[in-house]
Parts: sequence; C-alpha cells; structure tokens
Amino acid sequence: MIEQASPRMESLRRSVVWFVASVLVLAASSIGLSRFLETETPAVSLALDPMNVDALISELTSDLNDTNNAPDLDKLLVGAQGALLFNLGDARLYSLIGEIKSRQGEKHEAYQLFDHAQKLSKTEIHSLQKSIGRNVEAGDLSKAVGEIDILLRRWPDQFSTVADGMPTILSDPGGYKAVLAAIVAEAPWRSTLFAALGKTREGLNSANRLLLDLTGSSAPPKAGELATVIAGYIRQREYEPAYRLFLFSLSDEERKLGGYIFNGTFEPGPGSRPFNWQVRDQSGLEVIFASSGHAVEGEGGATVRFLNTPVKEAALQQYIALPPGVYKISLIASARNLKLPKELFWSIRCVDPAGEIARFNISEGTYNRQNLSQEFSVGPTACPLQLLRLQTAAIAESWRFRYVGTLIMHKLSIERIPS
Repeated sequence: MIEQASPRMESLRRSVVWFVASVLVLAASSIGLSRFLETETPAVSLALDPMNVDALISELTSDLNDTNNAPDLDKLLVGAQGALLFNLGDARLYSLIGEIKSRQGEKHEAYQLFDHAQKLSKTEIHSLQKSIGRNVEAGDLSKAVGEIDILLRRWPDQFSTVADGMPTILSDPGGYKAVLAAIVAEAPWRSTLFAALGKTREGLNSANRLLLDLTGSSAPPKAGELATVIAGYIRQREYEPAYRLFLFSLSDEERKLGGYIFNGTFEPGPGSRPFNWQVRDQSGLEVIFASSGHAVEGEGGATVRFLNTPVKEAALQQYIALPPGVYKISLIASARNLKLPKELFWSIRCVDPAGEIARFNISEGTYNRQNLSQEFSVGPTACPLQLLRLQTAAIAESWRFRYVGTLIMHKLSIERIPS
C-alpha cells in the first residue's frame, strides 16, 4: 500500500516547486533583459548575465574604441580569454584578442589570431579588415579585392573602411583586373565604388577607365554610374572629359538626338545624365515628355502644365558645350491659355565663370506651333561649359503671381551662324 503524503510534506513540495519555478523565471527574465541591453549598455547586460558573450564583446569593443581613456589591455585580454573558454568557436573573440595583442606589440601572434578567426568565419568583420590591409601592404592586391568583395557583400555599409585603399589597388594592373572582374560579376558594391571614385581627380581617371572597359562586357556601364562620373568631372571643372564621356555613353539610338542641344525634340526615355535633360520636381507645375501622338492634342515634345500656383526657379535644364561663336536659339512652341505673371524664359548661363549669356523669353496666350528665335554669342574668353535652363523671373513664391495654362515645346535647337 502506498502511503499518502502528509499535508505538511505536500505543502513543502509545492513550496520547493514554486521556488524552483520562480528562479527559472527570474533567470529567463535576466537572460532576456541581458539580450535586450547587450548593445546599448553591455555592462548592465553582463551584470544580468555574466555568460552573455555578445554583451562581453560589445563592452570589450567599446573599451578598445574609447578615445578619451586609454584601455587597460591586460584586463581586457583576461576578459576575452576567459570568455574563450566557453566559446571556442566564436571568431569574434579570436579577432578581439588579436587586436589586443597587436596593440601590445605582438604583431606575429596577432595575425595568427586574425587568421584563425578567418578560418572560423570568413565574414568576421574585424579580422577581414585586417587581412585586407595586410594584403594591400604586401602587394597581394588580387587577394585583397576578393576579401573586399566578401566584406562588402556581408557588410555593405563598410565601404568607407576600404575606400582609401582603392586608388592603390586600381593603380596596380593586377588589382585593377581583379576589381574589373568583380564588377563584371555584378558585385553589389559597384555603384558605391563609382560614387567614391567620382570625388577625386585620381579616382575619376580610374572610374573612366573602368566604364570604358565595361562597355561591351556582360555588365555594361549603368546610367547612374555614368551620371555619377560625368557629374564628378564637372565638379572638378574637367569639362572636356565630362562631355567626351557623355558622348561615348550614348547608344546608337541616342546619337540620333545629338546636337548643340541633346534631345531638342524632348523624346522620352533617354535618361537624365548631365548634358541631357534634367527635370526638377516642382509643386506648381508638371513636365511630361511625349513622342508625337502621345502628347497634348497629339503633338510631341515637352508639355509644361502650370497648376495655378506660384512657380520659382528652374523647371528644366541641361548642360551644353558651345565653343566661342555666334548662335541662334530657336523654339517651336504651342500654348493654351498661358498666363505668365512674371517672365518665363530660357536662359543660357556660363558655368565657369558664372554669368548670363542670353535670355530667350516665351510668349503668353494661346497659339499653335509658333516659331521663336533669338541670336546670341559666346565670347572668346574661356567659357567651356554652359547651362541651359527653363525658369521664371519670380523671386519669391507670392500667390499674387500664379502661373496658369499649358506650354508645349515641340523643338528647341541651337545653330551656329557662320561668321
């Protein structure tokens, strides 16, 4: 016969169960809270859960990166090595110990630790960056590029950490070939690379060469990359190579739209690179490019609809490159109930040095395919780049000056007048 437990023993058993359950709940809560705090407040996280390796790594990294206080390297080393006893497969700990050893002057041992971290995890960020720097210094640039590709595929926000080494890599034949191969293989960081190269004169040379070599490959230059490099040349006041690259980037179909003004018939779709039309978003108007048969009343060109609100500054612009000489700008345009409280005009301005060369006013009212033209000249003094802009004369967005109606520009052209 099984004896029933006494009420006192049953109460004691329930108390023990409740106590164990409470401890387990408290431990789980502490671990959960520790996880929640491990990034922002790793010290508090460790107090709640001393075994939280993520919190420990955050705290060690924070101490190593503290620029206000010199870290106690011996103390940090003890903490990292202690955590390693329970986390032998964590590549981050080997990398941290390697960084501490490096700062202590033990370079050989440090790189052994970095190499071991890489064996455990090819994408461990710190050891990967160290390996990239070491290979760049050693001249093993092909290997460095392979590691850069791994780094940026896993950590796309880390391009700034390798940007300084790119000029060295691209100046070397082997390094350049490796970068080109990575781009052809559609490396996800290719656009970021062109954006970085577009900021310096040296970088622009490399970017231009890459774009030329990508032409005809399985990964040809993208419109955004071309626009970035062309704009970079303009910022550097290198106007001739900027225009030359633009001309080179044109497709066979786009070349048919060439002239002193590119795409003077406002055909839709050829992109928004400098030396092509760039439309500025404006709340008071909308601009639509349409081929013949798709625009207002079946007439092709650029349709500008004014929405009965103030309109300030430019709506449409394009860089042009006119050599010194005498020219005629001509516009074939239609208008529907066009009311212009302030002037609406095309301006041609010299970019460098800044200054207006010509102003070509547009008539208000209603008319159909009206021909407008005006002569102007580009002087013999240096003005290698001009900016063609459609803009209003409004200085402030006053509701007393509201633009109303529709302007359809069928064709805008510039012709040189023989002297």
